[in-house]
Amino acid sequence: MSDPLTQFKEWYEHAVAAGVTEPEAMALATANADGVPSVRFVLLKGIDERGVEFFTNYESRKGRELSANPRAALAVLWKPLQRQVRLEGPVERLSEEESDAYFATRSRGSQLGAWASRQSEAIPDREWLETRLAELDTSYPETVPRPPHWGGFLLRPGAIEFWEGRPNRLHDREAFTRGADGAWHSRRLSP
Repeated sequence: MSDPLTQFKEWYEHAVAAGVTEPEAMALATANADGVPSVRFVLLKGIDERGVEFFTNYESRKGRELSANPRAALAVLWKPLQRQVRLEGPVERLSEEESDAYFATRSRGSQLGAWASRQSEAIPDREWLETRLAELDTSYPETVPRPPHWGGFLLRPGAIEFWEGRPNRLHDREAFTRGADGAWHSRRLSP
């Protein structure tokens, strides 16, 4: 296939159709300005010709790291299908309009949670968080606006690797890199 983003979308849709548990779960690796890495799981929320979308609190550890060092790697594993995809590249914030549009589709609880959580910050206890959530529920009796500290990111991959498990550990690996001309170039990798 000449377009790895199309292939990624097809593999994702296949995982959804196959009933894989949480097919949208992706490991996101970032690094701070000093190059110290960290990894956590986020949810895949879109794949298009530009890249891969996910949403988070901009003030969280990952948000701060992406601001200081706007490059990341993503990995998705669909173990029942013996498939994995890795992506690497620069990351940028999605537009306010794109973040607003996605935020409007979230459940009320998730919307309020985006306001209540000071993601990655220490809090006194769970009760503090529950009290904060209840106060926000009262503050926003109808529509919950998107917090200014919450929104989307787009990873524009410069490299994508597809892995499929095979017998005898002779797995199938194909790597794509984007050239300076914007075209994708593929090569087969030894397992």
